[in-house]
Amino acid sequence: MAWTVTYDLDEFRAAAGGFLRARPARHTTLLTVVSSLVAAGSGRYGDQPPVYGWWTGEEADPVSAVQGPVHGPAQGAFLCTPPYPPLLSPLSGEAAQELARTLARDREWQITGVNAGRETAETFATAWQRLTGASSSVEQFHRLYRLGDLTPPDPAPPGRARTATTADRDLLITWCEGFARDTGALMGDAAKQVDDKLSHGGITLWELDGRPVACAGISRTVADMARVALVYTPPELRGRGYAGAATAAVSRAARAAGVTEVLLFTDLANPTSNALYQRLGYRPVEDHLLLSFTPADHPVPEQGHPS
Repeated sequence: MAWTVTYDLDEFRAAAGGFLRARPARHTTLLTVVSSLVAAGSGRYGDQPPVYGWWTGEEADPVSAVQGPVHGPAQGAFLCTPPYPPLLSPLSGEAAQELARTLARDREWQITGVNAGRETAETFATAWQRLTGASSSVEQFHRLYRLGDLTPPDPAPPGRARTATTADRDLLITWCEGFARDTGALMGDAAKQVDDKLSHGGITLWELDGRPVACAGISRTVADMARVALVYTPPELRGRGYAGAATAAVSRAARAAGVTEVLLFTDLANPTSNALYQRLGYRPVEDHLLLSFTPADHPVPEQGHPS
């Protein structure tokens, strides 16, 4: 069993792309980040180059067992786009612990936390703490939802939906910054975030009398999957149903375009949004953790690392 780590996105896609696409809902964040990097380049999320990796099993050589085991297909994957923490696919306990050892041993990357399904995140964090002496804390507790039967708001608020254009860019940058402040999300460059979404028609506005009052974004479609994100209403306009209407509109458009897996994440600390999305027809899939690491005052010696 082994991790292969690379800075080469094409190499990562060739090795792990099939694994990720086979279960698009469980790998939604990895898939959508990769699609954005392909479209916008390696600087999409920050100035430091992204790093990628995949976990392979071992298979007996079908020709000559004397040659020993050879690498099999990918069984796990991660990527890290600094300053964001690594994103991990669901991993076995062995794979999560070995990834922690790999990243801690090389000390080439500043690992500030981890973002993954709950079990994988906790296993990685426990191994990271043992290896480095760092402590971990929960930054956000997310729940992944999948759209079942869409149930639009009834009655719908006044207004209509439309796709955002570059004419809306300045407003959307302001809203993106507001979204980051309200949610505590690490958004990086808001302008890059907005430009990436606009490049594929990925933001729907709800407008009233020609004035935008809310928005809902969606990722590029990958493996018949897309994820709703960046749902935002300015504070002075909240409580009127605009965000729900925008979310329903972008969800309906995705379904009409043939997307079979329409997903979204919610922060479990926000009961309002969780209730809203369930009313629209979204159903829970699994829980995810975003953990942050606080370095130890004195690093654990290398010889203290488990083999």
